[in-house]
Amino acid sequence: QVQLQESGPGLVKPSQTLSLTCTVSGGSITTNYYSWSWIRQPPGKGLEWIGNIYYSGSTYYTPSLKSRTSISRDTSKNQFTLQVSSVTPEDTAVYYCARAYDGNYVFTYWGQGTQVTVSS
Repeated sequence: QVQLQESGPGLVKPSQTLSLTCTVSGGSITTNYYSWSWIRQPPGKGLEWIGNIYYSGSTYYTPSLKSRTSISRDTSKNQFTLQVSSVTPEDTAVYYCARAYDGNYVFTYWGQGTQVTVSS
């Protein structure tokens, strides 16, 4: 059974960088052909896909966030990380990590989510 767990600060100041880590257990992040995504849900809004990192290490981002977003991984720890720079209150959301198969957007495993608030 694959399990994902998000971790990171719950409060970030405007203009700073948000950094979250997803720790995966029960499966390797390098296993063919899975992709590992970050998704967020702002208060009162729907889910927004942020980007992903593939088993190969390739990364893809949603265009609206691409200039501020970076996803990386540490295969020795079976973790992948999200960084969003120059945050504003509009980046306040519940952030989730999730797994999908190859290039589709059917997420079969999700973390429980972590609240991140951007406020001074």
